[in-house]
Amino acid sequence: MNCILKDAKVYIDGKFTEQDIYIADGTLFLEYTPTISNSTTISFKNKYIFPGFIDVHVHLREPGFLYKETVESGTKAAAHGGYTAVCSMPNLNPSPHSVENLKVQLDAIRKDACIKVVPFGTITENGLGEKLSDMEGMANNVIGFSDDGRGVQSEEIMLAAMNKAKSLNKIISAHCEDNSLLNGGYIHDGEYAKKHGHKGICSMSEWGPIKRDLELVKKSGCAYHVCHISTKESVELIREAKKQGLDVTCETGPHYLVLSDKNLEEDGRFKMNPPLRSEEDRLALIEGICDGTIDMIATDHAPHSAEEKGQGLEKSLMGIVGIETAFPILYTNLVKTNIITLEKLISLMTDNPRKRFGLGSEIKNGSLADFTVFDLDTPYEIKSEDFLSKGKSSPFIGNTVFGKCLLTVHQGKVVWKDTNILQEEK
Repeated sequence: MNCILKDAKVYIDGKFTEQDIYIADGTLFLEYTPTISNSTTISFKNKYIFPGFIDVHVHLREPGFLYKETVESGTKAAAHGGYTAVCSMPNLNPSPHSVENLKVQLDAIRKDACIKVVPFGTITENGLGEKLSDMEGMANNVIGFSDDGRGVQSEEIMLAAMNKAKSLNKIISAHCEDNSLLNGGYIHDGEYAKKHGHKGICSMSEWGPIKRDLELVKKSGCAYHVCHISTKESVELIREAKKQGLDVTCETGPHYLVLSDKNLEEDGRFKMNPPLRSEEDRLALIEGICDGTIDMIATDHAPHSAEEKGQGLEKSLMGIVGIETAFPILYTNLVKTNIITLEKLISLMTDNPRKRFGLGSEIKNGSLADFTVFDLDTPYEIKSEDFLSKGKSSPFIGNTVFGKCLLTVHQGKVVWKDTNILQEEK
């Protein structure tokens, strides 16, 4: 890739500067280099260049569930959303709880991924919470360990996992859910559930296991990351843990920051786990974003088939797609409304996950080109037919948003290009 990107506003070292970018044989330069030959010049006046986004919580569904998503379709969708690095979750078949099983996923990633993909191994065999996985054997090929989709119910097993992860210098990324408190619930135990006769999931089913795990972090000293927090109590527990100096980080999802149970409709597009919580919870998450308690935003991109998502709130499977809409939803609802700055949003989507998980790269002179370009001025409607993901179920279908991805470059190669908008000049 040889090109000159002119007049863009570029995110470098936490701030934006109007800057030309020069790319020679896939390497990025911030000043002109005579080694650029046969280059294309592209004007990006009033456009924005960010480091490639990083999503630490993505379901690529391969191996085992290729009708929902594949490594190829999922990473193309990620590139379409501006992402150049993702962590794939391990609720797969075969379950990545052994070196042999993990190899199936790694082979698919090597063959078909168009961006960086680093998988999680499971904490326990088959993610069932009964016996530890081969954490040591998998350690060199995974980003960390998670039983995402299920909470580890046993305190004894979780402590053993934390001690092992600590010895391996790996992160435990915890799906926190107490099965004994679910009682068949499938949306938040709030006003909408009561009014419409749905079974609710109480907030304590999330924050109770977080509280337990934080005590185990004190004992083990392991690096601990909490997946997709959704309740005000979770925010406060993590805030206090950080004050105590524990090695703790957490994520939330775009939908939890923008929607609450007052936005629910009788449609599977609004069903995910954890569920959309109360408006009070949503505002507490916003506060957690603003004060740094919440470290990063991850999509929990979880594609299903149309049939699986077409059975209403009660019977549809849990999970929505989100990797192609995350930035525009967050930019439109949080930045354009002056809740957070654009710089803050980019740090939540690039800087903080990079520092915690060691993925992605900064825009700096001499680095391999890894970035995404966005038009922030042109409104457009979110349409499922525009998704590259096999999954089409999103609560944001029909929303008008700002923030359209024009170009994504990974390791010096173009992995997404909007040919309808991008105007090239020789």
